[in-house]
Amino acid sequence: MKKIAVFTGTRAEYGLLYWLLKDIQTNDELMLQLIVSGMHLSPEFGLTYQQIEEDGFNIDAKVEIQLSSDTSVGVAKSMGLGVLGLADALQRLQPEALVVLGDRFEALAAAQTAMIMRIPVVHLHGGEITEGAYDDAIRHAITKLSHLHCTAAEPYRQRVIQMGEAPGQVHNVGAIGLDHLRRTKLLNIAELGQALGFPLQKPYFLVTYHPVTLADEPVETSFQALLDALDDFPDHQVILTYPNADDGGRKIIPLLNDYAAGRSNVLAMPSLGQVRYLSAVKHATAVIGNSSSGIIEVPAFAVPTVDIGQRQKGRLAAASVIHCDANRLAIKTAIKAAVSMHAKLAGKPVANPYGQGDASGRIISLLKNLPTNVVKIFHDLNKDATQ
Repeated sequence: MKKIAVFTGTRAEYGLLYWLLKDIQTNDELMLQLIVSGMHLSPEFGLTYQQIEEDGFNIDAKVEIQLSSDTSVGVAKSMGLGVLGLADALQRLQPEALVVLGDRFEALAAAQTAMIMRIPVVHLHGGEITEGAYDDAIRHAITKLSHLHCTAAEPYRQRVIQMGEAPGQVHNVGAIGLDHLRRTKLLNIAELGQALGFPLQKPYFLVTYHPVTLADEPVETSFQALLDALDDFPDHQVILTYPNADDGGRKIIPLLNDYAAGRSNVLAMPSLGQVRYLSAVKHATAVIGNSSSGIIEVPAFAVPTVDIGQRQKGRLAAASVIHCDANRLAIKTAIKAAVSMHAKLAGKPVANPYGQGDASGRIISLLKNLPTNVVKIFHDLNKDATQ
């Protein structure tokens, strides 16, 4: 059997990888080796490794990486810790490939370690653009460290090829998170309220806001503008989820908790888990914030997204995504437009540029036939401008 290691460092990334993990786990030709790190091991962010185990996965390696720090220096040191721990884990596991998703600093630590150890890296969601975050540079760096590429849309495939990757190793499989639409049984609104311990008796907004790590968008000022805008919609309940562990994220958490503590119509949660999160998306009036989920997965539910600020600038987006600046008036105006759009959509399908929810099966086929050669040749577009 071919040993396939999969790295996950955040709750969101794990949620996207869920069905791929299940399909590797049940495939007769592949052996899953699951490496868990980052926010999953942090009490501050909900110890989400426990949810991974409850989902029926064996964790083959836990790699401590997260420092209790909210600075760029802390993130850089966390990456260093990650390389140290991942080197030991990969040496012990001896996988024939390592799968990483996206653009997080934890994933960069995993990819660079595997590359040095001559383990082929399979990268999901390369070629995308997020101009407001240093994730953008990290994503492209992981592309150059990787040997097989599974992109979420054709323009992204072309961009990876533009970066010098061989066309035969770059495949448009669609967004892997959309597999949940076909395969995950979601909760109805009563079940969701019970699961949250928060009866959903009014229309509600689902809100996730992350630090903007590159653009000029001060995290506390911008997040406070979002909270102030939410006060203009007293007829809606609000579900707030914690930010990720980028520098600046810990500045959001006390603001978020203080806001929820003073309002009976607001729930703050470190992590919803995938089923509760997607169920919350399905029944929401709008999803608000600056998460990539609002761009990629939410439109598939015919639910409007209010995308705040510059963090996701550059991504392909469906017509149901409303972009706005990170100030109270702009956010309020966008939320009003989303409420109106929700009524007009009434569950009608929205054209989503990220595929049809069948990415995992395509990736499994590629993993079965993955070459073991780690030598890469730069693909010059001048040699073949048509591919």
